[in-house]
Amino acid sequence: MTADERRIEFPSTCHPNTIALYEYWLTACGMRRMPMRTDIDPTRIPPQILPGISLVELVPDERRYVYRLVGTSEVELRGSDPTGKSVLEGFFGPSAEDALACYDRVVATGAPFLDPVPFITPSGRHVMEETIFLPLSEDGINVNKILVFSYSRHHKPSVFAWRQVQQ
Repeated sequence: MTADERRIEFPSTCHPNTIALYEYWLTACGMRRMPMRTDIDPTRIPPQILPGISLVELVPDERRYVYRLVGTSEVELRGSDPTGKSVLEGFFGPSAEDALACYDRVVATGAPFLDPVPFITPSGRHVMEETIFLPLSEDGINVNKILVFSYSRHHKPSVFAWRQVQQ
C-alpha cells in the first residue's frame, strides 16, 4: 500500500479530533502499511479523544469482530458497554449489516475508512456521528485489530467520563 492509498479526503464538516487521530495513526505507520497495536501509545493521543476510542479485535470464529476496549463517551452514547461482545451483538449504527460492512471493508483493503453519515438506530434514535476505522496489524500485512473513533455532534460526554480521562 502506498502512502496515497492511506489518505482520506475529509469533508469540511469533519471534527478536528477525527483528523487528529488519523494523523497520529499515519505517524504510527511510519513506512509500513499500518501500525501494530504496540505502536499506539494512549499517552501520545490527545486526552479529549480517548473517551471516543474503541479497539476491536478480529477473531477466528463466527463472532468475527469483538470489542476489546470501549471509551467512556462511546459507552455513554450507546447506553451500554459492549466490551467483550461481538460487533454483531453490540453494534451502534443503522444495522448490524452496515456495522459489519465497515469492518469488513477495512480488513479487505487494509486501509483506513471514514464513515461520516448520520443514521437512525434500530430503536429510532437520530444520530449525527462520524466514525473512523484505522487498521492495525501485527505482521504488517493482515489486519488483526481496528482502532475506531466516533465523534457524535449531539453528544457531550458527562463530567464523569471527562474526569476518568483526566485522572
